[in-house]
Amino acid sequence: MDSTSTQSTTPAAETTPVPVIAEHIVKTPETCWGKPRIAGTRIKVEQVVIWHEQMGMSPAEIVSRWPHLTLADVSAALAYYHDHHAEIDADLAEGERLFEELKAKQPSILDKIRQGKADVPDDQVSPR
Repeated sequence: MDSTSTQSTTPAAETTPVPVIAEHIVKTPETCWGKPRIAGTRIKVEQVVIWHEQMGMSPAEIVSRWPHLTLADVSAALAYYHDHHAEIDADLAEGERLFEELKAKQPSILDKIRQGKADVPDDQVSPR
């Protein structure tokens, strides 16, 4: 840059970071097991990730289904996810593991009905 240039640069010391995500994403030990969530709600970042990344919902679709959320809330949740990928992926994996563990301990009602019918000879099954 020459001495006639009108561009000015801002020294790093004058830069003040604005914690935008902190306005939208909170962690409270006694709420949602301390998982990161959208402030003022019980909607966790991991739920937004599932809706967006796994179900293919756009941020606008998420807001239309949960109108108490703003686009800024959803965008902050996705930004938090991208900054904390390992944390959220671990939460999702733990949730899946717990689901599979509970499913193994408690078969579905349909499975119980099917099993019950399989144990009874066909001529003993009462008509409905």
